[in-house]
Amino acid sequence: MSEHVHWVLEVELKANADSDLRALMLEMVGATKADEPGALNYEWYFNEAGTVCHIYERYASSDAALIHLGNFGTKFASRFLGLVRPTRMTVYGPADDKLRSALAQMNATFMDEVGGFTR
Repeated sequence: MSEHVHWVLEVELKANADSDLRALMLEMVGATKADEPGALNYEWYFNEAGTVCHIYERYASSDAALIHLGNFGTKFASRFLGLVRPTRMTVYGPADDKLRSALAQMNATFMDEVGGFTR
């Protein structure tokens, strides 16, 4: 089994937030790529109407995910949450107790791996 922790965060965009969220997304993606070597995937997807966004994130470990959450909280959380309303978060992999606690406010559902493989 892998130590990788990953999740899908689903958010609904607030009214007239599309262009501001897309600009913030570019900033967040750039900062994550530059500053967080433990961030393995950081991908954003919008529905056709541009009203719902899924963010897929994969980290090398719970510690790497916690680094990301710390950076997000310091740099981006207030602006991000001003533009969206989180609706669902599903976390996959061996999230440790510290990460589970950090994600508790998101009402995350945690899914433990029971089979498969990672390449």
